Amino acid sequence: MREALREARNALEAGDVPVGAVVLDPDGRVIGRGYNRREFDHDPTAHAEVLALRQAAAERRSWRLDGVTVVVTLEPCAMCAGALALARVTRVVYGAADPKAGAVGSLWDLLRDRRLNHRPEVIAGVLAGECSAMLAEFFAAQRG
Repeated sequence: MREALREARNALEAGDVPVGAVVLDPDGRVIGRGYNRREFDHDPTAHAEVLALRQAAAERRSWRLDGVTVVVTLEPCAMCAGALALARVTRVVYGAADPKAGAVGSLWDLLRDRRLNHRPEVIAGVLAGECSAMLAEFFAAQRG
């Protein structure tokens, strides 16, 4: 999660919502990194998870990312949860819950929906305080 938090700081420096993600192979090696770049890239799909998945898929030369763990600072939204399931990731670890748009337990629980053919393991709340604090500071500055 510390690596994902470093990525989130990159988003903060770029003026975007501080969300970061890393993709780890089964040996724990980082094979993908991403941070929110929606504002910088003018791209509504440039979420940390999607960018990290793209990098990991390029590294593996396959869209199938079985065996990997995705670590992200904020609970994935519906788009990202769908991408995680479609990529066949094995595990999703996230920090802060997202009561407004979270799709891995807060508003919806897409990754554990029994109707899907692939359901990754989900581990929630890792370093949630640190992840939440960075987001709270960002949004307080936006309002202030």
